[in-house]
Amino acid sequence: MQKRKKEEVYAQARVLLKQMGLADRENAYPFQLSGGQQQRVSIARALCMNPKILFFDEPTSALDPELTSEILKVIKELAAQHITMVIVTHEMTFARDISDHIIFMDKGLIAVEGTPQEVFASEHARMKEFLGKFHQG
Repeated sequence: MQKRKKEEVYAQARVLLKQMGLADRENAYPFQLSGGQQQRVSIARALCMNPKILFFDEPTSALDPELTSEILKVIKELAAQHITMVIVTHEMTFARDISDHIIFMDKGLIAVEGTPQEVFASEHARMKEFLGKFHQG
């Protein structure tokens, strides 16, 4: 599809699998991978396309807490590489720690927007309610 040589694609795939901590799973089938490993393969597949922006829609929603931390670590590493990402998440601590811009939506509308500091300090009633529930845990 990208008119790249097969050897080049395989080499990039191996680099990305290593980056995702999956170098030893190169020949595994999806049913042989855990949910977290499948999610990391999905990220590697997306990165193979050399996108300008990566989009994540609740990347941890179907994972247990241990696998969630694996995926968040991978995304945090991508952020450290200055890869532009749009992430829909309820992982508020994670959003605060890696974002340079946050949009908090309520009923499909933007309720609060700004830096993590601005959003988390917001006096917006719905934002405060949401963060209150988040902090109660």
